[in-house]
Amino acid sequence: MSLLDVLRFAGTALVGHRLRTGLSLLGVAVGVAAVILLTSLGEGARRYVTGEFALMGSNLLIVVPGKTETTGTLPLVGGTTHDLTLADVEALERRVSGVVRAAGLTVGSATARAGELSRDVTVAGTTAEWKPLRRLTLRAGQFLPAGRPEEAPRVCVVGARVASELFPGRNPLGELLRLGDERFRVIGVLTARGVSLGLDLDEVVLVPAVQALRMFDRTSLFRVLVEMRHPADLAPGKTSVLHVLKERHGGEEDVTVFTQDAVVSTLGTILGMLTLVLGGIAAVSLAVAGVGIMNVMLVSVSERTREVGLLLALGAARRQVLRLFLAEAALLSTAGGAAGLLIGLGGARAVRALFPAFPVAPPAWAVAAAVALSVAVGLVFGVLPARQAARLEPVAALARR
Repeated sequence: MSLLDVLRFAGTALVGHRLRTGLSLLGVAVGVAAVILLTSLGEGARRYVTGEFALMGSNLLIVVPGKTETTGTLPLVGGTTHDLTLADVEALERRVSGVVRAAGLTVGSATARAGELSRDVTVAGTTAEWKPLRRLTLRAGQFLPAGRPEEAPRVCVVGARVASELFPGRNPLGELLRLGDERFRVIGVLTARGVSLGLDLDEVVLVPAVQALRMFDRTSLFRVLVEMRHPADLAPGKTSVLHVLKERHGGEEDVTVFTQDAVVSTLGTILGMLTLVLGGIAAVSLAVAGVGIMNVMLVSVSERTREVGLLLALGAARRQVLRLFLAEAALLSTAGGAAGLLIGLGGARAVRALFPAFPVAPPAWAVAAAVALSVAVGLVFGVLPARQAARLEPVAALARR
């Protein structure tokens, strides 16, 4: 019996029970589609995060107040005894070799009012260097002015959505914007960009850092970004940053410095593991579909007992009968896997069309694993029914009704 004969026999048997075949095929298709879609989302999250860090440029050092301590398996940032100040940022620019620029950041929330209109916004206090560090672009006007932080004027740069909602139908440049009890003059509007590293740049208001610290009654910056000239400068730059700040903070090393590559690598590893977990969870549904295939094949064997007996009586070997039923189960799971693959890829494309900024894409290993697993499910769960069919005695099988 040739392979073509085996496939024709299996295909005829499946077509003869369309509803039962369709339901089993659907179970496999749902399992494969779930694997493709969930791993696509996980991979999209990984690409999105690494892409957002890439938009910040390269060769970055991230300075965080507080010293990292290790408790169990997770590094924790402990309390700090000294503030991370704008004066510290200036000292880093002056004293650390290889620094291109450095900028501090403090973040809070406030109610923004323009005339009769108001809305809650995120207020980010920073300096002129933040624009090239974060690769920001302006739709209109100018960014925060350079100069000594303590001499910074009361000006602000607003996100695209803030500008459209608080200044509808008119140019916001030169207008007054009240943030809480403080007033600022709008000098720039950011180009629409959306959420970047947890900060919605369309709904943010950027003000000079010294004004933000005063507004929120704070004395320490939230973060400091330091851009180095070359990748080779990162390691010595990290050491120098720690040395300068330790010297300025009374001999105590009370800050933590991360390299951009280390952060991206850690996040990539975490999101990669999340993708694997999501794929594993979705693969459980394939096991459920395999049980369904086994039940369908057992019913098929019981319904086709006389047919199997006739095959054996006509001289078919038991291993040939085994192959026939295994081929039927494999054909069923393979067809379901192919359908699930098309559904999963189509779903990933639909998500990408709805959210263009989110790079949803199924990893190659997930596609290969899902298809291979669907075929394996058919073979594994088809063994018991196939062996049951091959063990039938021809006379007893023909005598059954």
